[in-house]
Amino acid sequence: MILAAGRGERMRPLTDRTPKPLLEVGGKPLIAWHIENLVRAGICELVINHAHLGAQIEKALGGGSRFGANIQYSSEGKALETAGGIAYALHLLGDEPFAVINGDIWSDYDFSYLLKHAAALQASGDTAHLVLVNNPPQHLNGDFHLLNGRILPTNDQRLTTNDSKLTFSGIGIYQPGLFAGIPRGSIAPLAPLLRAQIALGKISGEHHQGLWVDVGTPQRLAELDTQVRSLHNAS
Repeated sequence: MILAAGRGERMRPLTDRTPKPLLEVGGKPLIAWHIENLVRAGICELVINHAHLGAQIEKALGGGSRFGANIQYSSEGKALETAGGIAYALHLLGDEPFAVINGDIWSDYDFSYLLKHAAALQASGDTAHLVLVNNPPQHLNGDFHLLNGRILPTNDQRLTTNDSKLTFSGIGIYQPGLFAGIPRGSIAPLAPLLRAQIALGKISGEHHQGLWVDVGTPQRLAELDTQVRSLHNAS
């Protein structure tokens, strides 16, 4: 599932007429990078949620055939936040672990790893697996502690003063049951669900040390565009 329902307030005025996932980097929409990378990894059954200017997203991407994917859409009308949006689309996501990716990030993370982690999640009984990254300048305090492949609560006695937090990348794998208690159509953030599961020791994680950008402002979008074009020209 690719999350594409946000309004993108910090990206205004760019997002007044264009949904954030359709803003271009390196000559193609942000969301197209995700789709191409997912298909390259063998993940071709996709769900995209939308709210703000969602018709533009459907028109731009269609059924996904030009990407080699099959895209279904979850139209929310109004954005339901991350957990609410996932719960709203559960009927499209099936009964097995599924990946969720924020539509407004850019990363060189290899999505083929998601297949391995999804299989491990199903076997372990964990409820989620999160990809963490180094803390960006705008989020220096990070989100979660990672130790030996496990995401730990801040008060865990295994942590030392040297174990600083990392930032959640917006890439994760989840068991459907994690969202089963959210009434369909309700607004629900993801963070409280994750923290409750972390306290239960139910979330694994990994540290991606490659490229990752939270495309949250016009300046970051412009900087990323320059970086991606430079990488493309270098290759």
